[in-house]
Amino acid sequence: MTELLTNLTAQQKDYAIFLPAISGFYVQHISKQRFGDFINPDRIPSHFVNGLESANWLAPEGMYKYAFSLYSAGHANLDTNKKIEGEDMIRNRNRNTSFVVGDSGGFQIAKGIWKANWKDPNCPKASTKRKEVLTWLDSYFDYAMILDIPAWVRHTENVHKDIGVSTYEDAVTATEINNEYFIRNRNGNCKYLNVLHGETHSDAENWYQRMKKYSDPKQYSNHFEGWAMGGQNMCDMHIILKRLVTIMRDGLLEKGVHDWMHFLGTSKIEWAVLLTDIQRAIRKHYNENFIVSYDAATPFLSAVNANVYYEIDMQDRKKWLYRGGNGIDDKSFAQDTTPYGQAFITHWNNNQERKLHTFLESPITQGLTAKDICTYAKGDLNKIGREGKTSWDTFSYFLLMAHNVWAHIYATQEANRLYDEGVIPSVLIYEKHDRVVFKDIIDEIISCADSDKAFKLIDEHSRFWTSIIGSRGMTGKRATNALTQFDNLFKEI
Repeated sequence: MTELLTNLTAQQKDYAIFLPAISGFYVQHISKQRFGDFINPDRIPSHFVNGLESANWLAPEGMYKYAFSLYSAGHANLDTNKKIEGEDMIRNRNRNTSFVVGDSGGFQIAKGIWKANWKDPNCPKASTKRKEVLTWLDSYFDYAMILDIPAWVRHTENVHKDIGVSTYEDAVTATEINNEYFIRNRNGNCKYLNVLHGETHSDAENWYQRMKKYSDPKQYSNHFEGWAMGGQNMCDMHIILKRLVTIMRDGLLEKGVHDWMHFLGTSKIEWAVLLTDIQRAIRKHYNENFIVSYDAATPFLSAVNANVYYEIDMQDRKKWLYRGGNGIDDKSFAQDTTPYGQAFITHWNNNQERKLHTFLESPITQGLTAKDICTYAKGDLNKIGREGKTSWDTFSYFLLMAHNVWAHIYATQEANRLYDEGVIPSVLIYEKHDRVVFKDIIDEIISCADSDKAFKLIDEHSRFWTSIIGSRGMTGKRATNALTQFDNLFKEI
């Protein structure tokens, strides 16, 4: 395959960086195979010339290369004193050729998984977990989020008693406690992103004002080195732009000091180019080292839901998207050596009204056959000694995750290539009265030396900002058999 399709790091150029939020399931497969036959070698496709490492985009052996990813403490064993074979992909990656951002696991707190009284600085359970998270992040990551408590926790009433947080103010207070601990105890091996939350404009502003001191070199020698945008800060363009201007005005987006900004959980394809526009404008007018990144677990979650990325659709002045549809789940394919993409098209056209003519081939699928995914024939018993409804085993999901990750990265880069050629998604042009293009107004806002003038420009285009929807998701229906059997398959290994 061409370098365009296999060396995705080389194709990244000056685009905002997409970080695949790697699932623990995927990391476990890559990692445990290093210590034995976690997956039977006979089950591994022949074009995986380096075994499962062929599906490790962070490694030199990967059949496609991409240096960037995100991994969450919520998936991890945080004991850095123990050898954890199932996390070797992360713990023993080549840090000279890969760049991984750590997510601290605030989501796990908000969901009640990490039970403790988080607004009590002396709670033993919270203190232990706080220390474990910081040590783990310092040990294995280049950048990481601080241990934030999302403001939306106030809506999760069923967990309030388990985490000691039930209001917006509680979330702010608990995050401040964690920030103070990180500031005092970090070892300098990892750079930290100050996470911003808030579900309304006023809450977002209050959160920033309370947290900005932790990024201020005048107040802390161990200050945080960048920003992470959560809550409305990562999906409301009006808030995002006001926050950027405020951070620059406050001197907290300085070259060599605060060079990174991450947008949490952003998978909408138009945001790949929107965030590149923001990155380019700030590099041009303020901080030439500035980097924007964004993450999504969508490639993995789509595969869990038996969805395969099969097409990207990016036309001028239209809605942009990547399409995913039901993967083939049919026991009659268990001996079928038809190339997977071809089999997908045939199966799709036999079962859907809209006809497909092409399949978005990846380095993963180019060597796959139908039987590599549909591995169980009628009458075959799975690893727990039963005949299931699905033709898939756990490794089927792994293979489609590997494909979906490539397709998602490729789609973000292709979106930026097309955008630079003048192909523009409809959401980034506002033509109600005068024709306004997103990148032009962003450049004008960021170029303003006067922050009041910049705020005025932002407010003047408020209708444009409300038309830019910040959301997740992809098209495609859920499959039945493979999806409903997923939990059972997980229990096999």
